[in-house]
Amino acid sequence: MPQLELFEAPIAPDALIEHELALWKSGFKKIAGVDEVGRGPLAGPVVACACILPKGVVFHGIKDSKALTARERERLSDFLTSHPDVIYALAEVAADEIDKINILQASLLAMKKAVDALSSAPDFVIVDGRDLPLTPYAAKAIIKGDAVSQTIGAASILAKVYRDKLMDNFHKKYPQYGFNKHKGYATADHREALATHGPSPIHRKSFGGVRVIDEVPTLF
Repeated sequence: MPQLELFEAPIAPDALIEHELALWKSGFKKIAGVDEVGRGPLAGPVVACACILPKGVVFHGIKDSKALTARERERLSDFLTSHPDVIYALAEVAADEIDKINILQASLLAMKKAVDALSSAPDFVIVDGRDLPLTPYAAKAIIKGDAVSQTIGAASILAKVYRDKLMDNFHKKYPQYGFNKHKGYATADHREALATHGPSPIHRKSFGGVRVIDEVPTLF
């Protein structure tokens, strides 16, 4: 397998910085890319990341986290979190809150919390998807933004690696569900474990895949 290409370069034509180039040319300097991970799982929190990359730098190798292997994501996450000029913040909304406000609102809330937590305020926010979180900053939503913007792509990588680690930790507490393997998604093994054990405290009770077995007594 070829090594992941990762290096910094000056501004150059690149499909993954078209949005950033347009904003830089318009005078914006600190662009925060925002993405979330964990809308679909039956268990665990939804996690969002807001990330500001240094103006005028291309990080080759960064792209949609779903297009990377786990090892590549971890390597990129380590690189980004240790880079002195990368600013980022992570936020999560737990399963019980998701049940109260629904997954869309929980995702937008996690995004808002991530932007608010940045140590340096952005002057423009670009968000993956169709919807924008409440923010006082100029912003736009970009459909499939994690695949066309390196800034959103970086946020997607950081959010994915962070959430995967959370689910690995939940596995230690609730090993019967196999969270370390499926990260809470509705795999056959996960559904079988739900049918056998009932939902855990981190399961989303409002989700159909969990609701159908709500009559099974919980062990917790």
